[in-house]
Amino acid sequence: MKQALEQVVAAIVKDLFGLDVNVELTRPDEQFGDYATNVALQLAKQVGKNPREVAEAIKSKLNDNEQLQSVEIAGPGFLNLSLAERALVKALENEPAKVWQDKTLVTEYSDPNPFKVLHVGHLYTSVVGDAISNLLENAGAAVHRVNFGGDVGLHVGKTMWAIIQDLGGENPDKLAQIPEAERSEWMAQNYVKGTQAYEEDEAAKAAIIEVNKRVYQLFADNDHDSAFAQIYWTCRQWSYEYFDAFYERIGTKFEKYYPESETAAIGLATVQEQLQKGVFEESDGAVVFDGEKYGLHTRVFINGQGLPTYEAKDVGLSIKKWQDYHFDESVIITGNDIVEYMKVVLKAIEQFEPELSKRTVHLTHGNVKLAGGVKMSSRKGNFLRAVDVLDMVAEASKELSGEAANETVLGAVKYAFLKQRIGADLIFDPKESVATEGNSGPYLQYAHARARSILSRHSELDSESRGNSDEILNHVQDDGGLTVDERSLLRKVTEYTEVVEKATSELMPHHICTYLYELAQKFNQFYEHNRVIDDERQAVRLQLVARYADTLKNGLKLLGITAPDRM
Repeated sequence: MKQALEQVVAAIVKDLFGLDVNVELTRPDEQFGDYATNVALQLAKQVGKNPREVAEAIKSKLNDNEQLQSVEIAGPGFLNLSLAERALVKALENEPAKVWQDKTLVTEYSDPNPFKVLHVGHLYTSVVGDAISNLLENAGAAVHRVNFGGDVGLHVGKTMWAIIQDLGGENPDKLAQIPEAERSEWMAQNYVKGTQAYEEDEAAKAAIIEVNKRVYQLFADNDHDSAFAQIYWTCRQWSYEYFDAFYERIGTKFEKYYPESETAAIGLATVQEQLQKGVFEESDGAVVFDGEKYGLHTRVFINGQGLPTYEAKDVGLSIKKWQDYHFDESVIITGNDIVEYMKVVLKAIEQFEPELSKRTVHLTHGNVKLAGGVKMSSRKGNFLRAVDVLDMVAEASKELSGEAANETVLGAVKYAFLKQRIGADLIFDPKESVATEGNSGPYLQYAHARARSILSRHSELDSESRGNSDEILNHVQDDGGLTVDERSLLRKVTEYTEVVEKATSELMPHHICTYLYELAQKFNQFYEHNRVIDDERQAVRLQLVARYADTLKNGLKLLGITAPDRM
């Protein structure tokens, strides 16, 4: 409907003034109509007329449009359009545009490192990545969700060195003494020990550097049998099992996990090849990319030991994803601490694979912080674990039990993360997140369950006709039109398509959160003042309740949140 009206106004402008314009209709406050445009103000100077005069000319043409109930001029020349009832009801048939139809997209997010614990950032990017992937799939794309993590690198060297110390040497048999429930925490503790040793003890630092080289050599030698190899492969597998269990808990699935060991060789070979072509250059025994020529900074891609750095591994990852998917776009979601880093990596790739760089979008977010100045730490004292967040929310909603509790906890966390615009730091309040009043996931879940409860008492409202625009229109006509409150609720429901399209184009799920909260509030206002059951207008109102419930459920689904029928 919106796009059709924009085309109508553009055609009128062309007919009246001979100008091609891009008309954009916006949603004004309800009291001013269903749509508004400032096109008259845009045109005034070009056509040499007063804005209101231009608006009057456009209005005279729009008055004949059967889709409109009224056209009003406001202020200096704004045009406010109100839809006719039939057009408003028919707007329910609109669906979000399939702007990515037949396109292949890769979304990469979460990116945990084996041998380290999952922190709140991994939880946040998992939630955001899922929602963005859902939006892109809803827009028609074939979306491949992938994950990337460092199974090689200095952090592995630090952890392996500390593990060997803890085991009293390279004794893989002693790994059996580590209880399954404590494995991930045990590895995380050894990472901290290894990091401290690396920073404080020169002898330990030298030993860790050698361990790091040995890890890389495992892949070169295809070594799975040596004692060192058995420790490495066993602990890496423990990490993957830990990741899988966590992702299952939050309802996240990845098609593929790219380990750095797989991308490192590709990145190393590519950088060495491009070194010969002048893209990279040697500096103090390392290979670097001179980003300063492009207003960026210089970064090392191969270090002095001849090992690929994170930068080279990311080069390899981009190439590997392209080889696997030949994507139309690759969306990478990370914290904003690597904004400048990724600019250098993508600028380097642009020098030899410009199309690959052009098709890559880097979306970043801030840090998650607890409300009220609560210390952001686990037992490590320097970060908040992902499971800590889920446990805190579970504790805050402990009055619930069973499946309802699980759905509420996940809904609370996901919605709390998604309702704020991606980019800035996020303040997370566990108690606020589970509140059944206010802008929260549980509030929307309860709102959906409440609507389903109303509908469940009328089985004659079959699933095929429930919320169908023709059925609604028939009831509206039989009842002599819409009441003010019915029209207001219906108007809000019809905004869904536009909101989803905006969220998709901007890759910003918070637009959907804002809309769903407003929609639930609108329904509550409607229900407070209008009887549904046993009212003479029961038929049309049940249809509106059904459409409202379906819209709420669809929106929550895009966010990765379940919409229970009962709570």
